[in-house]
Amino acid sequence: MRIRLERTGGFAGMRREVALDTETLPSDEARKLQEMVNAAGFFNLPEKFPLPERGADYFVYRLAIEAEGKKHTVEISEPAATPELRSLFQTLMKLGK
Repeated sequence: MRIRLERTGGFAGMRREVALDTETLPSDEARKLQEMVNAAGFFNLPEKFPLPERGADYFVYRLAIEAEGKKHTVEISEPAATPELRSLFQTLMKLGK
């Protein structure tokens, strides 16, 4: 599974990008990521979620995943993300350090 996560925005308007291929990760980490992607229902999510009308300094995430012949990209702001997506974002950010 190939994963690319881009996070933009926040107070300082910073941009951070993480790119991973689960084939290069230890099997337990790769399995955990697969489970998290499944739990988030990633391949069934819409491509774009509306940005919040109010508020500033939110992170916006663009997550692209390629797995088992499927490709999907989702763009979502932090407030609109489900707990499962937030957990996935945090895990990807940690693995990308």
